[in-house]
Amino acid sequence: MDIQKINQYKSVFDSIVHKILDDHNEEMEVWYARELQTVLGYARWENFAVAIGRAMESCKSQGINVDDHFREVTKMVSLGSGSQRPINDYMLTRYACYLIAQNGDPKKEEIAFAQSYFAVQTRQAELIEERLQLLSRLETRERLRASEKQLSKNIYERGVDDKGFARIRSKGDTALFGGLTTEQMKNRLGVKSGPLADHLPTLTIAAKNLATEMTNYNVEQKDLRGETPITQEHVQNNKSVRGMLLERGIRPENLPPAENIKKVERRVAKEEKQLLKDTGKLPKKK
Repeated sequence: MDIQKINQYKSVFDSIVHKILDDHNEEMEVWYARELQTVLGYARWENFAVAIGRAMESCKSQGINVDDHFREVTKMVSLGSGSQRPINDYMLTRYACYLIAQNGDPKKEEIAFAQSYFAVQTRQAELIEERLQLLSRLETRERLRASEKQLSKNIYERGVDDKGFARIRSKGDTALFGGLTTEQMKNRLGVKSGPLADHLPTLTIAAKNLATEMTNYNVEQKDLRGETPITQEHVQNNKSVRGMLLERGIRPENLPPAENIKKVERRVAKEEKQLLKDTGKLPKKK
């Protein structure tokens, strides 16, 4: 998501912030679910209410008082006839909004944006952009883990053991990185421990994942068996992906390393804990 799109979303989300006084007579930000529903792209209240329910359960499961962050309220809305009728709504803290976004579909741009918008304390566009990039890298790394797990399962069922899987994956790396082995790439990037993929930029992780998904597909469709044919398939797929990158002027072996994914995971988790600490509590019901 580019900075222009981030600023567009930010403007929309900023427009629905409300200010109230908490129990200490200090100003705090709150949101109303009916307004949040619209900016998050939910057409039906019934569907959004399900997301709110999941968020409340998530809050409860962490031992957090739901009433501090979710407050059911009633609003009066005007009808076409000029009369009014009551509707159910929720007053939400920033932490509640974050939990709702976490329980939405991250493939939707609005949801992905909201997950970072509510997590970043100052909500500067640049900080939101940085967090979106971090989350994209985490998501891409998780997809690679899943596709490699599936490949391990596929080849085990076809007569290849764990050592064979390691050899297949290593030869795939050599094909992707223009002849450099996994260990050579680790040395090149200064990786002292852990998987190479944990230190690769998002683009390279995505490239490895595409090649692995292609191997999974053809192993299953062609029912490839034994280490040699599966190795040939995986090497060819990595060469094909490398070819696409080279056509766009990208040499994956020359891309700089990224921050260790484990550190990124810890930082994101720490930010989530800090979010709860920084979020005020709704005033007690009178």
